[in-house]
Amino acid sequence: MADIEHLRQKAPELLQRLTKEWPESLSGHFALELALSGGLDSVVLLDLLQQARTSHGFALSAVHVNHGLSPNADAWAAHCRALCAELGVPLRIERVSVKPEGDGIEAAARRERYRVFAGSSANVVVLAQHQDDQAETVLLQLLRGGGPAALAAMPAWRALTPALSLWRPLLAVRRDELAAYAAARGLRWVEDESNADPRYRRNWLRHSWLPALAEQLPDYRAQLLRSASQMADAAALLDELAEQDLALCVRDGRLQLAEWTRLSAPRQRQSLWRWAAACGLGSAPPESVEAFRGQLLVARADAVPQWSLPLGRVHRYRGELWPEVGAASPQRQPLSPTALAVPQLLADWQGGLRFEPRQGGLGRAVIEQGLWLQPRQGGEKLAMKVGRKPVKTLLQEAGVPPFLRGRWPLLVDASGECVALPGVAVACTAQANDGWWPSWTPVLGPGAMVE
Repeated sequence: MADIEHLRQKAPELLQRLTKEWPESLSGHFALELALSGGLDSVVLLDLLQQARTSHGFALSAVHVNHGLSPNADAWAAHCRALCAELGVPLRIERVSVKPEGDGIEAAARRERYRVFAGSSANVVVLAQHQDDQAETVLLQLLRGGGPAALAAMPAWRALTPALSLWRPLLAVRRDELAAYAAARGLRWVEDESNADPRYRRNWLRHSWLPALAEQLPDYRAQLLRSASQMADAAALLDELAEQDLALCVRDGRLQLAEWTRLSAPRQRQSLWRWAAACGLGSAPPESVEAFRGQLLVARADAVPQWSLPLGRVHRYRGELWPEVGAASPQRQPLSPTALAVPQLLADWQGGLRFEPRQGGLGRAVIEQGLWLQPRQGGEKLAMKVGRKPVKTLLQEAGVPPFLRGRWPLLVDASGECVALPGVAVACTAQANDGWWPSWTPVLGPGAMVE
């Protein structure tokens, strides 16, 4: 009995800690939506927020994501519904389909949860991860070979979308403190049976390794959180330095090797990794980055080394690195009647077409007879003032990288005659003094186009 009374006396302290550390970002009227699994952590946080909402003036709701992975999933949803009804907290329940895509069921479930969170109408989605979760995350990232950003683990506050933030107010609270609070308040929660499955690495850490560590180092959680905080600062400094390096080295989406080679080896690796990720090519492991860095430093000037990444490739050409995201799949198609007036972004071609008035451009009569965009087949030639010149040669002379030449479009007339190589040349037989010059702008990656 004495133990229960002691817990009841300690319970208000957790509420006081939560409200004392309330972020200034949450001043004024706003809406919070709690991610409610029905487990101990989120049930405690629901109770804390329900008590705090009167004094802090916020609207409170909850969201439960039903992954359908457990035979008890519907029972957990029903528990959350009953709990929220009892407290007068609006609840939305979202059922999702979890489809692992190479990185495991846990990662797939997490993606679905965050997709649901991103659809919130609240200002902030509140998550119930606590100090033990954070310590486990730091260790897991360390075992995966993570760098400073990964070892920084979970931030207490971050933007999920431009209009929505994530908040983790319990990162300084231990799991046993939450259990004590729940017992003192007489709270009811559900247990996810998968949390006891040692096949999941986090569970193995939690049940097999961390108890022994706690016996030797009782304050290991606080020490790991201190390391995570220092890693967060280190990651922020790396971000600032990388932004400066990329501002110096990148022009029109291409990395300039003359400037890049002046950087130190660590900064070269960081800028390569971050530039490739910013281009939408995916993340590369450190050994892949270092191997390509070595190629760039020793390859002959006329060589064209390539770097394969999860979502594309990088090509070196004439002192620049060019990103190639995915693969184009162009098909022959008629030119839109609005092409002269409005620039067109052609997704299948991975580029944009526009026309501008210019002497020597396509004559209006040629355009009005109808034009088609057509992929290269090989062997095409364009009529010049003297003879006919191979399209391949024109592209080489224009400095178009080899990987772009195969997807560079031709403009052909109704008879199939090539009348223009956009951005490069117009056939002399199709030119006019008051003509329209076609320009082609390949898309290199997100927000990166060749100018």
